[in-house]
Amino acid sequence: MKKIVYMGTPHYAKEILQALLNDKEIEVPLVLTQPDRPMGRKKELKSPEVKLLAMEHNIEVLQPQKLSDEGVYESIVATKPDYIVVAAFGQLLPKKVLDIAPCINLHASLLPQYRGASPVQQSLLNGDKFTGVTAMLMEEGLDSGPILGYRYFKIPQTMTLPELMNRLSDDACQITIETIHKFETIEPMTQIRAEATHCKKIKKADGEVTFENAVKLYDKYRAFKGWPGIFSENGTKLDKLELVESKSCNKLGEILAIDEISVTVGCGLGSIKIGQLQPSSKKAMDAKSYCVGRGLCVGNSIF
Repeated sequence: MKKIVYMGTPHYAKEILQALLNDKEIEVPLVLTQPDRPMGRKKELKSPEVKLLAMEHNIEVLQPQKLSDEGVYESIVATKPDYIVVAAFGQLLPKKVLDIAPCINLHASLLPQYRGASPVQQSLLNGDKFTGVTAMLMEEGLDSGPILGYRYFKIPQTMTLPELMNRLSDDACQITIETIHKFETIEPMTQIRAEATHCKKIKKADGEVTFENAVKLYDKYRAFKGWPGIFSENGTKLDKLELVESKSCNKLGEILAIDEISVTVGCGLGSIKIGQLQPSSKKAMDAKSYCVGRGLCVGNSIF
């Protein structure tokens, strides 16, 4: 049996933990995840998905604010792990933790591209044709350790963040198991530092859009589907978007066509179709109803 201490927090990390638990040659005696956080309008405490899965299997769970908190290091050492596996944990590992056992990170990009907090969103924002998962041997730097293996695939042009995360989760599960079982025979590959790029943590304000470029607007919609979503300057949320074309020149935000439920809107370059709009503090509605309710027609500005 290979003994694994696991560190992770969101759904992506939960799927990898499930893959570890499904493997009859792997034991997970300890899980570390982020503390419960207040969520929603009522600010009710919500547990990370990784914690909930671990509790279902009666696995000990620690939720430290920092890995340097009292007793955390000792708890990890006490399990005598063969490996520490990390996926979207949300904290850097201090050197003394890294020295306990080989630490394997599952990063959702093709490293050294998109080191940092939002690699999946960044690949969609940039309209990348390919993405994947990297298994990496962790060191003190941010996503800078030697590479143990890749899984990559072509991104469909209409794929949004939730769909892409599901695909990456599936691939991460496979490469995790493969890496653990073949670890002794893998020759780690040093990352080329000069090729490294970085990405920041996404903030709600990043979801604001303009109508200069239809392709960039659509890619932002794909990248921020779910959270933070995309919205206009006046706070109206846009959803169910389609890229119509990318070459025409139009007035920014001009309504070009209205059909049964959606509205085609012009951008400085290109045009998009909007299926749903939600004014600030109001319910979402189909885009045609939004326009009818405001007396908007072809030639008017959508906002």
